[in-house]
Amino acid sequence: METVAVVAEIAQQENLLQWTARFMTDGGIFMWIIAVVWCIGIALAVERLKNYFKYDIDGKSLMANIKKNVIGNQVQDSIQACSESTSLNAFVMKNGLKRANQSKEQIQDALEGSILETVPLIERRLSYLALCANLSTLLGLLGTIQGLIQSFAAVAQAEASQKAQLLAEGIAVAMNTTALGLISAISLMVVHSFLMAKGEKMIQEIEENSVK
Repeated sequence: METVAVVAEIAQQENLLQWTARFMTDGGIFMWIIAVVWCIGIALAVERLKNYFKYDIDGKSLMANIKKNVIGNQVQDSIQACSESTSLNAFVMKNGLKRANQSKEQIQDALEGSILETVPLIERRLSYLALCANLSTLLGLLGTIQGLIQSFAAVAQAEASQKAQLLAEGIAVAMNTTALGLISAISLMVVHSFLMAKGEKMIQEIEENSVK
C-alpha cells in the first residue's frame, strides 16, 4: 500500500510539473521575464525579513537592562551589552550612552543622529520590492497585448484550418501572462505592505526608546 501511495504521489508531482511547464511555455517569453522579476522580488523580501528579525530584538528587555545599569552607575556594562546586540535599538542607545557625561542636548543630538542612520537600514531595498510588484503587473499587461495581437493576426491572416489553433495560442499567451503577472504582483505587494508596517513599527519603537 505504501508503494502505491508513493507511486501516486510521484505521478501527481509529475503532472504538476508538466502542467507548470506547459503553462509557462504556452504563455510565451513574457512568462519567463515575469518569473525572473518574481524571483528577484522574493529574494529581496527574504533578505529584508532576515535583517528585520536581526534588527528587531526585544527592545523592552534591552531598555530595562539599560535603566538598571544606569541607575547602578554601570554605564559601561550597558554600552558593552549594546555592542554585543544586533538590535538597532541597541545601536541608538549605545551612541547615547557613550555621551552619558555630556549635556542633555548633546546626548539628544547623538540619539537623533543615530536614529537618522537607522532609518535607511530599515527602508533599504523596499522600493525595489515595490518596483518588482509594479513590473509584474506591467509585464503581464504586455503579455496580454502580445496575445491579443497574435489572436487578431490569426483571425485576419491565417488559413481557415489554422485559425482555431492560432487563436487558442494567442488567447493562452494573453491569459497566462495576465495570471502570472497578477499572482506575482499581488504576492509581492502583500509582502511589501507587511515589511513597510514592520519597518514603521521598528522606527516608532526606536524613537520612543530614545525619548525614555
